[in-house]
Amino acid sequence: MRNLFALLWKHQFFVLFLLLIAISMYLLTRSYTYHGTIAYNVTSDISGSVFSSYSNIADYLSLKEENELLAYENAILKNSLSSSFLISDTQYVYHDSLFRYIPAKVVSNSVFKRNNFIMIDKGRKHGINEEMGVVSSLGIAGIVVGVSKNYSTIMSMLHQNMRISARIKNSGQLVNVIWDNTDYLFGTVIDIPSHIKLNKGDTILTSGNSLIFPEDIIIGTIESHEVDNSKKLSTATLRYITDFNSIKHLFVIENLMKQEQDSLLSNVIGNDE
Repeated sequence: MRNLFALLWKHQFFVLFLLLIAISMYLLTRSYTYHGTIAYNVTSDISGSVFSSYSNIADYLSLKEENELLAYENAILKNSLSSSFLISDTQYVYHDSLFRYIPAKVVSNSVFKRNNFIMIDKGRKHGINEEMGVVSSLGIAGIVVGVSKNYSTIMSMLHQNMRISARIKNSGQLVNVIWDNTDYLFGTVIDIPSHIKLNKGDTILTSGNSLIFPEDIIIGTIESHEVDNSKKLSTATLRYITDFNSIKHLFVIENLMKQEQDSLLSNVIGNDE
């Protein structure tokens, strides 16, 4: 340790120079959006490469588990196919007239923070952009919020700002799903009308009332629901169908008609005003 301090002291001006450069770069990226975007793309590619290398090593040490997971995912996808879901090229899992699913591998993931994110090994060159929905082999996972050339960052369902439009499968009643920042296994269903009583095991699906997720993707099942008759709306505890602590592969959803839909909605809103 003494030798280390002696070395740093000997080169104190060079160390000070590097420190000032680092501080300057930080202030520059925080002050200007353009420079911040460049910094995000560079750091995303660097950190993504590091996480990819780590993930590859981990995968090699658990090949059996990975093969079982891939086999299960293939079974899920085959069960989802119908005449409107056609096999496409190797880049895409399947597509119909509205949505296309891009497979990706998780290289970084968190579940114990207040705001959790997932990084995947696909980016802008693979056709991924911000505000694309992301699902696991079982159900909903999150929304893309950052994209570099080769990697993308996903706002997980385990994020305080996540709010998903959903519906109750049995009744079709519209509700919303959020996360209460406590347990990665559970979310919260809110805006449940007082006359609706949910039972344990009832399924909650995406409503389709957005341009991000198709309808009828599973979010989870009801764990418990207590109705307060003095209030117009109630909440329920939801068990996510996706195990966020063990996900390895995800699918990014591209809405092929989003530009046309956005244009139509803009015109409607403009005429309303």
